[in-house]
This record gives sequence, C-alpha cells and structure tokens, in this order.
Amino acid sequence: MAFARTAALRDALERIPERPFAVRFWDGSEVAATEQPAPTFIFRSPKALAHLLRAPGELGLGRAYAQGLLDADDIEAALLLVDNFKPPRLPPREIIRLLGGLLRATGLTLPPARPATELRLRGERHTPARDRRAVRHHYDAGNDFFKLFLDDSMTYSCAYWRAGASTLEEAQDAKRELVCTKLALAEDERLLDVGCGWGSMAIHAASRHGARVLGITLSEPQVHEARRRAEQAGVADRVEFRVADYRELDGDERFDAICSIGMVEHVGEERIDLYAHTLHGLLAPGGRLLNHGIAKLQDLETGDEGPFSERFVFPDGVPLPLSRVIQALERSGFATRHVEGIAEDYAETLRHWIERYERRYEEAVRLAGEERARVWKLYLHAARQGFTSGWASVYQVLANRP
Repeated sequence: MAFARTAALRDALERIPERPFAVRFWDGSEVAATEQPAPTFIFRSPKALAHLLRAPGELGLGRAYAQGLLDADDIEAALLLVDNFKPPRLPPREIIRLLGGLLRATGLTLPPARPATELRLRGERHTPARDRRAVRHHYDAGNDFFKLFLDDSMTYSCAYWRAGASTLEEAQDAKRELVCTKLALAEDERLLDVGCGWGSMAIHAASRHGARVLGITLSEPQVHEARRRAEQAGVADRVEFRVADYRELDGDERFDAICSIGMVEHVGEERIDLYAHTLHGLLAPGGRLLNHGIAKLQDLETGDEGPFSERFVFPDGVPLPLSRVIQALERSGFATRHVEGIAEDYAETLRHWIERYERRYEEAVRLAGEERARVWKLYLHAARQGFTSGWASVYQVLANRP
C-alpha cells in the first residue's frame, strides 16, 4: 500500500527529461538519476513532502532536513544542485501530474509544525533590540557547542593559511598577528575589538603587542568566557569585555585602532553607513581600522542570504558587496589603504571546522539537540560551498582616519 502511494509521484518524476539527482522514498522505492555522478535525496517520511508543498524550495527542504525527514547521500553535491538546478519547463499536464503525485504520496499529510530552531524576527531590521535577538538565537547552542569545531583559542572567523600554517591553531594565530601587523599596533595603544567573540583577538593584541583593548559583543556567554580566558592569559588588567552594541559606545571614547572581524555581515544595508560613521567617530585622528568580513560576489541585490540561513542560522545576516562597504567607509571620512581577499582561506578553515564537527557529531546532538545539530551540519557545508563556488569572498580592508 505504501509503495502504491509513491507510484504516481515516481511516474511523474521519471517524465522529467533531465534529472541530475536520484530520489529514494520511505517505502524503499527509487527514481534514478539520468546522469552520473548525482546526489540521492532520501525522503524518510511523507511529512518531508508535506514541508515542500507548504514551502517549495530551500525553506521546505531546510525544514525537512532539520527535522530528520530528509537526507542526502552527498550533502555538498546536493547543496550545489539546489543552488544551480534549473528545472525544465514542463507542459501543464505534467505539472498537474507531478502535483497530484505529491498529494497522493503525502496521503494529504499535514505539514509538521515548523522546527523549534526556526526563528522569524519581527519589526524593523537592525535595531539594537532585534540585533540582540538575532545574536542570542545564533549563540543559544552554548560555548561548549562551539568548542566542538573551533580551535583552542575559540576564534570564530576565517583563519589565514597562505603564510604556511599547517594546523587550524597556527592559521588562526597567523590571522590575528596579520591584523595586528596591518594595524601597526604599538605598546599601550587603545584598540577597540568590535564583535570580539570569545576574546581571542583582544587577548592576542594585549599579550603580544601590549595594547589596551576594549572588546564588545552582544552575547553574554561570550563575555563571561572571554573574561575567564583573559584572566588565564594574565592580561585581565589590559583587556575589558562588555556586552554592548557598537552604537552604544560613549562618543567621548577614542581609540588608536579598531578591528572588526566577522561582524560587518550583521550590520545590513540599513545600517552600513551608520556603522562606518560610528567607527570613524570612535577613532582618534590618524587612527586605523581593519574591517574583516564576508562580501557577496553574486545576488548583489537580494536582501538576505536565503530563507534557510535567515530562519535557522544567521537571522538578518547579509553580506554586502565589498564596493558598498568601502563606499560607506569613504563617505564617513576613512581613507582606504589596502584590501586583501582571502576566500580560499575561509574555504580551508571551514573544511577543518566540518571535519572537527562531524567527528564529534554525537556530542553536538547531546549539547544542542538533534535538530540544531543537523542545522549546523548543513550550514557548515553550505558556507564552505559559498566560498568554493565564487558566491562570496572574505576581505580585509585597512583604512585610516586622516
């Protein structure tokens, strides 16, 4: 009986002339690909199809995957296909046949509730309150969860491999030293670390270069861990960490240098000019800025990274084109001095994160639950693909306030 329920859908799919994918259903029946190699999508329940009927495309697929209703035998090949497959134009009768097959296969099953890890933010984008809610959603998994795949320093941004590093720890250390070198940090200079994470950059600048550092983040768990790490490193007297938004800093504070690493992606088109103006105002004349962030190279006019990332991983996280970031900096009075693109370095960083994460996947499930663990597995692979496919790059922009 179950096999019969999928018969009409299999028949409809087999009428699609070019299928660079295979499909396996919960009853064991399959539809073969018309070319090889090809990923196989594994539908484990009619509820997966119900998700697709409710939200066709990336969102429905993401919901079904998060709930364990859908899998793929090659996750990277499947992601590439979802991004690039252009379905052939079908005659109306074939579209009706396909929809009928879907309805029959689901048995008119109602879609399950949205995954618990899905977030839909309300209100104006990139207000301080909404940004705090987005950050809390991302870091809800907890510090121990991120320790599963980050290096010992808990550096959560692109490492720097091209200087000859052979381990993730070496490459992250090289990135932090590169930032300090570009900023020409000197003893007792004041550095502002915007989006400081768990404090690795601030601790590096204080311990290696004698800087006095203020690190800010919207995540309280990050601040608690950063303070503990600063104490352990013996630089607590030179480093301060605050839960604060960049817009909340006292306008009377002045810094010799600012680094913003992996934070500009969360500013948005709505606030990028304010962001640049605020950082310019926090620098003393002659002060230097190192802005390190993802920039998209395609889909330049789209307002988000897609519904999966928007709902499950980085709410309101939108990489802007590099040209837009530099425009905002120059409008605010910065002079651009140097730009370096390091997309290949992020692809390699993510390869290491994926290997570490998948080795400790059972721990991820224990710490964050099955649903969130699956979301992160999919996200890490999708993020790496963004850099290997040319959708995005990472740029370090060095500028100064003349």
